Amino acid sequence: MEREYSDQIAALLAPPSPQSIQEYYKSLNESGKCDGICVRDNGKHGKAVFASRDFKEEELILKDRMLVGAQHTSNKVDCLVCSYCFRFIGSIEAQIGRRLYLQSLGICGDKACNKEHQTKEKMECDLPSKEMIESLLNGDLVLPFTDRFALPEVVSCPAGCEEEKYCSQSCADADWEAYHTLVCTSSNNKQSLALLKFIEHANETNDIFIVAAKAIAFTILRYRKLKKSQVKDKGKGLLGKMDNANFSLLLEAWKPISMGFKQRWWECISLPDDVDPSEELQFRTEIRDLASTSLELLKDAIFDIECAPLFSLDVYGSIIGMFELNNLDLVVASPIEDYFIYIDELPDKEKEEALLTIQTFVDALGDDYSVPCQGTAFFPIQSCMNHSCSPNAKAFKRDQDIDGHAIIIALRPISTGDEITLSYIDEDVPYDERQAMLADYGFTCACPRCLEERPS
Repeated sequence: MEREYSDQIAALLAPPSPQSIQEYYKSLNESGKCDGICVRDNGKHGKAVFASRDFKEEELILKDRMLVGAQHTSNKVDCLVCSYCFRFIGSIEAQIGRRLYLQSLGICGDKACNKEHQTKEKMECDLPSKEMIESLLNGDLVLPFTDRFALPEVVSCPAGCEEEKYCSQSCADADWEAYHTLVCTSSNNKQSLALLKFIEHANETNDIFIVAAKAIAFTILRYRKLKKSQVKDKGKGLLGKMDNANFSLLLEAWKPISMGFKQRWWECISLPDDVDPSEELQFRTEIRDLASTSLELLKDAIFDIECAPLFSLDVYGSIIGMFELNNLDLVVASPIEDYFIYIDELPDKEKEEALLTIQTFVDALGDDYSVPCQGTAFFPIQSCMNHSCSPNAKAFKRDQDIDGHAIIIALRPISTGDEITLSYIDEDVPYDERQAMLADYGFTCACPRCLEERPS
């Protein structure tokens, strides 16, 4: 495949032209997705984000919807969230009951939580009775004051798979149209069985493969939509192969993904601390082989001959590398924390009465009673923000931010024309430590602070 489609693969992985960049981000600006800011080449680091108006300290700069993302597999045990927008769904009772039920089966999100660390007898001792857990799950037991923390009802996948749940029909439909049509496991056919094998491999190795699969599915579905529109306009079909006309449509479908800075995953991933430098080549070869195995499983599930270049190892590795270099942690706070805080702040008498009902569940959940939704996501505009060790903005969720959008807040007043920067690392550590951490991102920082603190 690499030889047969070498020209198309090279075109897919070529950096977008300045004109293409300008047109794409202008379209996002005109759609209202980045009001008050603009993306352009800063002449030094490539794409950068600039203020097109003044911002006050702590003012919202950007609320960025992810292009593609996923909840970490291990986190799905602790949190039931919408598979599209990632807000918590169901009810406080269902969230608590589901977690305790899975815990009773010996399943937990923390990888350190296994039978070696926690015996079945101990778990059964700590947990409420089976009947109490079931009453939470089926809605028979209503905890005090949870009506103040109402969550959206659970909406199922349009095709009926058990893996994905949603907060609304609009989110279910949007996910189906953007990604899930190709990666749904509802049917008991050859494709679904192949998908299950792919997902199983990703869960056992690295769940970033699931995000990469969604990126490819996203591109294929955009391509099919563009082709359908062109066929309708021209009144005739295009050849069912990767000819020039079809490839032009594929490039257009790929455009949102093309905007992210890319390197092959096995080349850009930082060397783990427990790998000796003398074993670096072997480590990177193993990472490449892991990606190759994942790709072959994905091809068995969703391969489309008209989009064949997407299934090259170079493209797959570059998509994963893009995530490695650009992704932002996906974090959504659990409403269970707000609920327990509310109970704790009640007047003494009301608090005492409430605790008679909920104390058993508080004790069973333990210190990690409010695990947030956690995952990884690629955001089209936030990913264009460059690093500074003295940033003027930060990614920060406010109390009202209850879904997976990236929220960027001004750290200090920002004037029209200023570049908006974030810190990719803990900027409070000394110069040498900052530079070492930033080496994982593939650059040496030369921001004003680093130039000032750099040893002479």
